[in-house]
Amino acid sequence: MKKLIENSWLRACFVLMLVFFLFTASPKRKVSAQANNCDCVLNEVIFELLSPANLAAVAAQYGLNPAPLGKIGTPPTFRMQIANGQTPVQVVAAMKNDARIRKPEVNRKLSAAERGGLPWTNGITWSIGITWSIGGSAKGFNKQWFPKTIRLNEAHNLRTGGSRGAGVVIAVLDTGIDLKHPAFAGKLVPGYDFVDNDSDPSEVGALQQNSSYGHGTHVAGIIALTAPDAKIMPLRVLNSNGEGELWRVTTAMIWAAKNGAQIANISFGYPEDTDLLKDLIRSCDDGTTADGKIFPEISTNRLAVIAGAGNGATSVKIYPAGEDLKGMLGVGATTRNETRAAFSNFNGQSGGDWVEVSAPGENIVSALPGGRYGMWSGTSMATPIVSGIAALVKAKNPTLSPGQFVDRVKETAVDIRYGTKPQIRIRRVDAFCAVMNNLDCLPPITQANNAGFENFGFE
Repeated sequence: MKKLIENSWLRACFVLMLVFFLFTASPKRKVSAQANNCDCVLNEVIFELLSPANLAAVAAQYGLNPAPLGKIGTPPTFRMQIANGQTPVQVVAAMKNDARIRKPEVNRKLSAAERGGLPWTNGITWSIGITWSIGGSAKGFNKQWFPKTIRLNEAHNLRTGGSRGAGVVIAVLDTGIDLKHPAFAGKLVPGYDFVDNDSDPSEVGALQQNSSYGHGTHVAGIIALTAPDAKIMPLRVLNSNGEGELWRVTTAMIWAAKNGAQIANISFGYPEDTDLLKDLIRSCDDGTTADGKIFPEISTNRLAVIAGAGNGATSVKIYPAGEDLKGMLGVGATTRNETRAAFSNFNGQSGGDWVEVSAPGENIVSALPGGRYGMWSGTSMATPIVSGIAALVKAKNPTLSPGQFVDRVKETAVDIRYGTKPQIRIRRVDAFCAVMNNLDCLPPITQANNAGFENFGFE
């Protein structure tokens, strides 16, 4: 009996200890999981330091390697390595109340809008049926549907005051391109590979094996068709799976501005704001930010930013398109029937006007690696159309600032509204209207595309 009592007592103690362990250790594990819940580069943090003299003290306090991984801007923004085992989220949280530091953030990962497997996008990728073998030909590339919709031939007519983009350089920040593709013959300026850190921005990977391989080539091909006399600057910032990071994209934008680009095409994003990229976009328009930060690295060069709004079929903002800043445009996608593409993100009832314009983005034929052509759908395909139109406007009006020439693209877009409860509104770009700067330049409305909507003019 005594032995039975002792065994029962031991079992009871064991149960109590187990309960204590579960109720005390589980919260710790939960906090640890939350602290590591970051779609970012591990062991790195980004922050602005008001006085560079405090760098050593800040590094010591927060367990950072004292040698910066990178520095840009004034006051300087540093990219630092975390050396004490803390996560980026933990370090950023600890820095929030430090008066020496502004804008601490993680080195966030960014993704091509059409990359498969993202929780915030459902764009059409190679992996679900749209491949280079469907509609893929040079003839299909030159005779597809979207140029007629945006009146591209009329915009290109130099005899009537048109523009073909001569003298303008468009930086394509993407997965790189096929430098030898016939679509780019005579259209390229030197670029750079920010993934492998070399001067060869060729795509890396294989079609239908890497989810975003060919993305940059496809995007660049659309620019080549829309602005045939503009130059393309290929900058590889995303790997073959469409993955990038904040610091890499920022340094690529600076490189683009320093090397003569006037427009940056960005067909990627992330559903959270980023301070560093926002500051740079502001500086690329008027030279400074609201709090006085400047980027001496770009000198007096200015750069417009055209960014895809994402393919989540939602009003949830995708950045950097969601910044809604002067000198940039957030771009949605439309169909050949003049409706919003089912996958395209859109403006919410109270979310602001961040999707500022839309462009054709469904079943767009363009270049693919290996000299091929094929179809892809997404806001990534709409964005280079807008970049190309912006180049047409800039070429005809070289003295316009980024804010001025992208505003012209927006102001001359066709205002289309259709449906009820709620009514859907899109501002579909028109190349001819933009080049001619004609606010009354409405394209003809046919019975086929007039069904279900009215044209209300411009606001």
